[in-house]
Amino acid sequence: MAPSSSANKVAKLASRGKGKKVRFQGGTMFPALIVIVVIAMLALVTYARASRPSDGSGPPRLGDHWHAAYGFYVCDDTGASFLPNLQGTLEDTSVDSAGNTVYSDKGFRNTGVHSHGDGVIHYHPYTSQATGTRARLGVFLDNYDIKLTDTVLELPANQGGQKFDTSSYKCGGEDTQIRVRVWENFADTGSYRDYVTDFRNIRIDRNGMAFTIAVVPKGKDIPQPPSAPKLPELGTVDGGTALTVPPAAGSVEGTVAPGTNVPASGDVGSTVAASTPAASDTAVATTAAPTSSTG
Repeated sequence: MAPSSSANKVAKLASRGKGKKVRFQGGTMFPALIVIVVIAMLALVTYARASRPSDGSGPPRLGDHWHAAYGFYVCDDTGASFLPNLQGTLEDTSVDSAGNTVYSDKGFRNTGVHSHGDGVIHYHPYTSQATGTRARLGVFLDNYDIKLTDTVLELPANQGGQKFDTSSYKCGGEDTQIRVRVWENFADTGSYRDYVTDFRNIRIDRNGMAFTIAVVPKGKDIPQPPSAPKLPELGTVDGGTALTVPPAAGSVEGTVAPGTNVPASGDVGSTVAASTPAASDTAVATTAAPTSSTG
């Protein structure tokens, strides 16, 4: 009988607990405060993300019209020389279903970055896809379908179709490398930086820069593009922003090591990590593209 009596007691205790609610010590105030704090924190995070400057902020801005010299400098067994300038302005137009004239090239239509067969990057952004920290050498290269990696430079068929792969391409029996030499001021020929990686993310952050994309043996000197001395003239002819040429800062050289990008102006010799725009960043600002070829 003892076991039966114990079982009955357990059953009675269990029945007493049915329907009762579990309460936090101190009532419902504490969990309510926790919920309020969590909601407030989420709201602050959302506000901070929405209010931070986008990658499209800062110069170059919509309405700017900058120029930068560029050239492809490639060696062979007899020496090195510049390839022909890229051809095509990307300004061919078509008429859409509404009768509006639009530019046929998607890259140019979305960025306003192109050339005139003159060895000059004409940089006049139409949307925030090409402004601020999004203003990079890769924008120009993409518009002309140029492939440029740490080891390969490849031009499309309509630009000659040459391909230079440093894993096998040699000059006079020497191994080659791809380097991009950047002058922040084309007039200051002695001040430059050499990049050996992450070329597409090299910033275009001022008017009057110069870029030489080179396939040469390591240690080979790299000259400025032939178009560099013509930048002031070209800028005046096609209505671009006038070039104010600052005085040369003296003969200063810098080499940018792998995994680095453009240091701040005047910070020669230092390096900072490359900053690649997030994939989620989208262009939100636009300005009307011109209806005729203006540069």
